Amino acid sequence: MEELLSGYLPIVVFIGICMAIGLALMLSAFIIAIRRPDPEKVAAYECGFDAFDDARMRFDVRFYLVSLLFIIFDLEVAFLFPWAISLREVGVFGFWSMMMFLAILTIGFIYEWRKGALEWD
Repeated sequence: MEELLSGYLPIVVFIGICMAIGLALMLSAFIIAIRRPDPEKVAAYECGFDAFDDARMRFDVRFYLVSLLFIIFDLEVAFLFPWAISLREVGVFGFWSMMMFLAILTIGFIYEWRKGALEWD
């Protein structure tokens, strides 16, 4: 029975560390929280402009286009790391299939660039 329980020790340690980190983050929120707000402390800092009107206002379509382009090229990078690590195992076929993947993404990027999707007039 002791051998069976010793196999679960890493899981118990992991759960304990996760709980400690979670409690530390919640307590730090209470310690760092704004107690005496002034305009400088509560100013907008994430989006770059002050909040105005309501949350259902219309946004320019370029915000969505840029976010879609970011997701596409973020996925490209996410596929490049495992491919680069296992390049010896995948061989020549893996190399050329990744080159084809990168070529398709590059063609898409050039198309978007020529259409003016990255221009902020």
